[in-house]
Amino acid sequence: MPVVRIYVPLRGAALRTLAESGVLVANVDAPVDAFAVTDDLVAQAPALDEEDLEYAAFVDAVAAAAKSRDHRGDRRLVLAGDADPEALRVGAGAPSAVRLVEDLPLSRIASFHVDEAGPHPGAVQDEADSLLWYDVTELGEVASFFPGDGPSTGARTPA
Repeated sequence: MPVVRIYVPLRGAALRTLAESGVLVANVDAPVDAFAVTDDLVAQAPALDEEDLEYAAFVDAVAAAAKSRDHRGDRRLVLAGDADPEALRVGAGAPSAVRLVEDLPLSRIASFHVDEAGPHPGAVQDEADSLLWYDVTELGEVASFFPGDGPSTGARTPA
């Protein structure tokens, strides 16, 4: 069965909840905003290949992660995972926007993308290419970058 690579902007509290439970919780009543290669994205950029389309979806997720920060100096965090097509609904905003409506277990998560800590507070670059890549097996290390920043309801970006 084919899967869809999704990019989910997360807050630290949602990451800690994922680390504790082993699941990114999502359902129809509480969907999680994500980004993926969609028909709308393909229609807007028909000349792009699959890799470039996935990068465009990733860039949209990074932008959403930046918007969900409490402070400019907060690290951006994006999860990359594989969802079943039936677990996704059309999202709003960007052409790559989707909504995850089924739980995503840790076994379906490939990686995390996180800003490197700057030399001083607020020194976070805004480019998607500036995020560091972490394998899913490094979840504990990634979670340590986000000590206690509030309730875990930060898993969803504002609608």
